[in-house]
Amino acid sequence: MKFKFKEQNKGGQIVEGIAESTDTFTLAREIRERGSIPISIKEFDEKAKNMFSFEVFGHVSLSAKIMFTNNLSGMLSAGLSLTRALSVLEKQTTNITFNNILKALIDEINKGGTLSSGMKKYPKVFSGVFVSMVHSGEESGGLPRTLSEIGVTLKKTYDLNKKIKGALIYPSVILFAIFAIGILMMIYVVPTLTATFKDVGMELPASTQFIIFISDSLKDHFFLFAVAIATIVGIFIAFAKLKFTQRYFDLIIIKIPLLGALVREMNTARTTRTLSSLLSSGVDLSRALTITEEVLQNVHYKELIHSSVLSIEKGVSLSASFKEHPELYPIMVGEMIEVGEETGKLSQMLMDIASFYENEVDNKTKNLSTIIEPVLMVFIGAAVGFFAVAMIKPMYSVMDSIK
Repeated sequence: MKFKFKEQNKGGQIVEGIAESTDTFTLAREIRERGSIPISIKEFDEKAKNMFSFEVFGHVSLSAKIMFTNNLSGMLSAGLSLTRALSVLEKQTTNITFNNILKALIDEINKGGTLSSGMKKYPKVFSGVFVSMVHSGEESGGLPRTLSEIGVTLKKTYDLNKKIKGALIYPSVILFAIFAIGILMMIYVVPTLTATFKDVGMELPASTQFIIFISDSLKDHFFLFAVAIATIVGIFIAFAKLKFTQRYFDLIIIKIPLLGALVREMNTARTTRTLSSLLSSGVDLSRALTITEEVLQNVHYKELIHSSVLSIEKGVSLSASFKEHPELYPIMVGEMIEVGEETGKLSQMLMDIASFYENEVDNKTKNLSTIIEPVLMVFIGAAVGFFAVAMIKPMYSVMDSIK
């Protein structure tokens, strides 16, 4: 029988998992025997897991990786061997894909391999940063501490992504509602007005004819209209992903008022935190920059980091590369990195920069909805105004002609 349990280990960390046992009392005794304190034990429904698990299609969520690193770090700190700790995690995970990966990691270690060598085979789950930090932790003998640092880094990334998505929910809902209401009006309201215009036989302005054309297309060929819109959106997305056009799209994102500043601060926080984590784990600067380049998404930031690697190999300082591009990284970043280089505390200085800009992003995302509201009001006003001018103005003309 399987049970879902929650325990507090020797290090004071709360660990959740799934384990097989004859009953709850036996499992509680097993938890106490390994030096942990059982908090809760409940029967685990295997059918419910298969029915409601959303991670059975090959995806391992960021939250699952955060729990993995924290739990693995806690168990290693408590004295469990690596294979035994991985075996416990393999039994407790509800993610089928992750479960299979953990089994493969155990096999890799049993065959004489390392944890990092096994992780390297799954780049879609374990990023270059993850693997490099684990490798450094293995070499230095501080794997539990390194895993804890990875957990903190992943948690920061998770929180940042969650805040951005949360800030965009409100405007997304408003835009969806406007779009839906617009379609309903085109299908049910506009045809009524169109029939009136046809009965009178009056000449309509271009704006009114345009709305009538959209209305007729939606009413008579809704499926074809939907396919056409989907095709246009698909072509636009595919076009945006081309290397030739991606540079321009990424540049536009950086230059957009308000949003551009948020994007620059997000990339600054991500760059400095990744570099700090890698350097503190013992990775050399050139390798750390190469891995950081893989983490960043914006082409211009990737190119800057790539050129920094080449500059460092020629003897140029890291701060000099950042100072040359104030349009990407704030001036303060280059100055603080220079101080870190001079004092020999580059890793700590990078972490301080990351914390500062993560707080800046946090504050901006809290106010993002408030900032977007007037923009949405202007957009809604323009849409309503266009519709009013295009459809209501001809109605007044009809009424005047009747008088």
